Amino acid sequence: MTNEGQGLDRGLTNYGDRDFARYLRRSMARSMGVSTELLERPIIGIATSPSQFNNCHRYMPQLAEAVARGVLAAGGLPREFPTISLGEVFLNPTSMVFRNLMSMDVEEMIRAQPMDAVVVIGGCDKTVPAQLMGAASAGRPVIQLVTGPMMTGRHKGERLGACTDCRRFWGKFRAGEIDDEEIQQVEGRLATTAGTCAVMGTASTMACITEALGIALPGTAAIPAVDSQRLVAAEETGKAAVRLARSPITPNQIITQESVENAFRLLMSLGGSTNAIVHLTAIAGRLGIRISPERLNEISDETPVLVDLKPVGEGYMEDFHAAGGVGAVLRELRHLLHLDCLTVEGTTLRERLDCPAGWVDRKVIRAFDTPVSKIGGLISLSGNLAPGGAIFKRAAATPSLFEVEGRAVVFEGLEDLAARIDDPTLDVNADDILVLKNAGPLGAGMPEAGYLPIPSKLARAGVKDMVRISDARMSGTAYGTIVLHIAPEAAAGGPLAIVRNGDRIRLSVSEKRIELLVDEAEIARRLSNWVPRPSPERGYARLYHRSVLQAPDGCDLDFLVSAPNNSNV
Repeated sequence: MTNEGQGLDRGLTNYGDRDFARYLRRSMARSMGVSTELLERPIIGIATSPSQFNNCHRYMPQLAEAVARGVLAAGGLPREFPTISLGEVFLNPTSMVFRNLMSMDVEEMIRAQPMDAVVVIGGCDKTVPAQLMGAASAGRPVIQLVTGPMMTGRHKGERLGACTDCRRFWGKFRAGEIDDEEIQQVEGRLATTAGTCAVMGTASTMACITEALGIALPGTAAIPAVDSQRLVAAEETGKAAVRLARSPITPNQIITQESVENAFRLLMSLGGSTNAIVHLTAIAGRLGIRISPERLNEISDETPVLVDLKPVGEGYMEDFHAAGGVGAVLRELRHLLHLDCLTVEGTTLRERLDCPAGWVDRKVIRAFDTPVSKIGGLISLSGNLAPGGAIFKRAAATPSLFEVEGRAVVFEGLEDLAARIDDPTLDVNADDILVLKNAGPLGAGMPEAGYLPIPSKLARAGVKDMVRISDARMSGTAYGTIVLHIAPEAAAGGPLAIVRNGDRIRLSVSEKRIELLVDEAEIARRLSNWVPRPSPERGYARLYHRSVLQAPDGCDLDFLVSAPNNSNV
């Protein structure tokens, strides 16, 4: 037995008398109706995050019950406990603000309570990264279970899935192509079951990344939320957690420089969410792991897009699951992966991929030599407009806009954008570049506002895409020629802060550059006159504002990040 103790004796409450603390704890445990026999078993925490403000987690009680069933079957004692729940569309100003708060909740509750291993259950966009960030910091053996994606709905003979199709139909509505009655019909048909968005958005991307990291069971990322196999996966996860408790494997043994690179490769091959770069960076940062922008671009240029799903392609997550899921993609990438990475099962990625492959639907998951695209979906940009970097999803952009120079049409913030984007007198043309400021982590909590709408007068004229740049994020379900995560952000005094209407901006995807075509002396003069906004006065908002890092560092809080380790790239 370690000094920390095991099972119910782990981390005894401090009364200055360990024997009394143990006696009192066991007394209170027995008051819950648990037998003394069960109290001697390994204790498995089950971190849950259900909420009636979180549609993605509607079936979480059944998942927790199935995990507990597996724990009991394997000889452990399950103990469920709640944490903050982050329902993406129900939080103001944005769920991104609360990701770090949830990570602290998860970390502290894992560390403070007596559990030998923990299953964390989540799905909605910021939940899985928050849970993995907290679990990585807590250092206790952990296994992730995701809630799974929705099934698609139907509208006039076509399948619909939140939220790529919601954006597509909203664009049609703004352009006057459909009326009020039809957009209300679509509203009721986009999200018809429990689960996360039905496309390769942020939630699905993070679920796949979790499996690729090796911290979730193989084959569990893409099972639909309403499929009975999701409950079977939960039960098997509970059994695996008991094995982890008896033969501990901690997150730092699984989340390594090599497994993070594997996860980035999978991200590129999925054509996955830009948000995953911020989240994976934050998870890795908790363990002192850093992937440089240069290495990110190398991985992207070496890794083809293999998965034909919305928003990049045509399919949905239910198709991806039926087509072979994450395992099928990893097998196509095998020669590019670090195969000796450890998983929660105590085996290596090599051992997983050595197992016989099942059937693969090549309409959904392409072979390596017949990809959707020969290069990865995401790249990092640099340049004088983004000295700290920016992110561009080339897989979801319009190739004819990859090498452009245009006039800046500037919005100073979200309120300015809302007030003027549809003003018929707005001075804007299709070859202009829309610029949104003050929407980064400090400016507005970094909402998914980077998907600036096409000005309505241009949308009604048939314009489907134009270059848009900001320090905001974009939903993983969105698409378009959009530069995101510009760092330093405007609210931190980055060059974005001093862009003016009429300035010329150049985007070069081939050079991976975003440039403000203004004389450097003029840029310096404008920056010298820049004045920061006041900070919030109280509560978590004040802590967040004082401590949040920029996008290239994962937007984590500075005091939660570990010092870089010696294996950084």
